[in-house]
Amino acid sequence: MSNPDRITSPIQRPADTNPLKVLWPYAVSLVLLHVLALLALVPWLFSWTGVVICVLGFYVFGTLGINLGYHRLLTHRSLVVPNWLERTLATLGMCCLQDSPARWVAIHRIHHQHSDEQPDPHSPLVNFLWGHMGWLFFVNRQYESTTKFERYCRDVLRDRYFLWCERNLNFFWVYSLHALLVFLVGGAIGWFLMGNASAGLQFGASLLVWGVILRTVLVWHITWSVNSLSHVLGYQNYDTGDSSRNNIFVGFVSNGEGWHNNHHAHQRCAAHGHRWWEFDVTYTTIRFLELVGLATNVVRYPLDKGKQQIPPQEEPSSAPPPVSVTQ
Repeated sequence: MSNPDRITSPIQRPADTNPLKVLWPYAVSLVLLHVLALLALVPWLFSWTGVVICVLGFYVFGTLGINLGYHRLLTHRSLVVPNWLERTLATLGMCCLQDSPARWVAIHRIHHQHSDEQPDPHSPLVNFLWGHMGWLFFVNRQYESTTKFERYCRDVLRDRYFLWCERNLNFFWVYSLHALLVFLVGGAIGWFLMGNASAGLQFGASLLVWGVILRTVLVWHITWSVNSLSHVLGYQNYDTGDSSRNNIFVGFVSNGEGWHNNHHAHQRCAAHGHRWWEFDVTYTTIRFLELVGLATNVVRYPLDKGKQQIPPQEEPSSAPPPVSVTQ
């Protein structure tokens, strides 16, 4: 059985973050997007269409891009989909400004390998703010080093598209391009429907603020809550030896990612909700893709009843030879 003191005892920041060095590009982006999200409080920038686009965008980019694409598909290989769909889902993930697909996978696999131990990139046992978002502001040399970084995501970099993204395509430009596209299309529609450039500018700006900027910040905090709240508050169906919890609030707002103890127990299982009321929209989406023939080899495990000791699970062992992300 696990040691309860180990689960709750404070730990130190990852050794590879010492001495602390601010990751300025990411830090500036995080602060800037939070400030710009406050524009949603400006009445001139409000539109109900913007609110609808925000909600739809949460599903399209957050659930399909991050939950399904980055997490259950690329990181844990919980299912198999055609290459075009895998790449499309990952591109949607890049529109959430949460790092490149390969780096996201590497960081998350490190988290599972060292969950709530010092090398864990974002354990809230350091402190809650660190686990939620503080870790993003600082350089972690564990995955800044090309050699260490590749070790955890060779299977992803084996795909030419993801290797090309890592070498040549900064995910920030993907995000910027999709934001510009939303603004221009919204502006054109507003101009066409209302007959003047000023109305078009207002409509396009409202879609940009609500459908891109505010949506991005909301998806950020919901994703981060899985790392923080779901390791601090909630219940455990399984004794996994770490502090992972099933957090009811995070479970519902994240469309299934908050059933985090279930996930740590059965990491490759496509379903994170293991009880009838643990609603999992992401898994429902996977079932739909399976129904229409776009998803195969969906990983399912027998769901154990009660709180049990679960042996550690490893990521896919069929890692290809090393792939260099450098030219």
